[in-house]
Amino acid sequence: MSDHRYEVKVENIFEGPMDLLVYLIHKNEVDIYDIPIALITEQYLEYIDWMKAMNVDFAGDFLLMAATLTQIKSRMLLPIHEGDEADEEDPRLEITRPLVEYLRMKSAAERLALRPILGEDTFTRAPGKAEIEPDPEDGFIQVSLFDLIDAFQRIIENMPGEHGVDFDTERFSIKDKIAYIIEMLEEKGSVTFTDLFARNAEKEEMIATFLALLEMGKLGLVRITQHVQSGTIRLFYQ
Repeated sequence: MSDHRYEVKVENIFEGPMDLLVYLIHKNEVDIYDIPIALITEQYLEYIDWMKAMNVDFAGDFLLMAATLTQIKSRMLLPIHEGDEADEEDPRLEITRPLVEYLRMKSAAERLALRPILGEDTFTRAPGKAEIEPDPEDGFIQVSLFDLIDAFQRIIENMPGEHGVDFDTERFSIKDKIAYIIEMLEEKGSVTFTDLFARNAEKEEMIATFLALLEMGKLGLVRITQHVQSGTIRLFYQ
């Protein structure tokens, strides 16, 4: 049975529109107070297109942010008449202010998350199945949906032929690909992102594998991390 209409939900595992903006700002190494709004808007809309094509069910606030960015971009293109410079507020402040506040709240939340949790960090974990887990001291951080999209784009771009992507995976089952990834992880404990994609695989098969990985992330079957220094994305079995 074909499952090319398989839907991947973003909720609870991936980030929201503010996280995408922060990701793009870091990726382009730009100042949050001097955002190149045309570039960021263009890239933001590209990610939206990718998520739509992958049938990722994202919240409407992604589209609201896209509309806001487009509006700011249009306002930036309007001519400023002589004498109005002092009274004209930078349109980008409409997005800079909430971004700064968002980063402040996120930082506070991360500090709270480091506090011991009764029953989880206070007591010794009961003996059970040995697991291979990423060690924060080794420089691993949690990967985002946007990191995965970037990594997959690079793989597609390195393939011969046209780089266009059609996420209709009629000939390959997402469920079968989930089973394939689980089998790899049970055998090796962890694998790199690129290990999932055979060099001779068809583009359609690679897309099915990528969608399977997103679904596994939603289900909490894998922990997806990225090494800070090398940038290598690695999957660990949960």
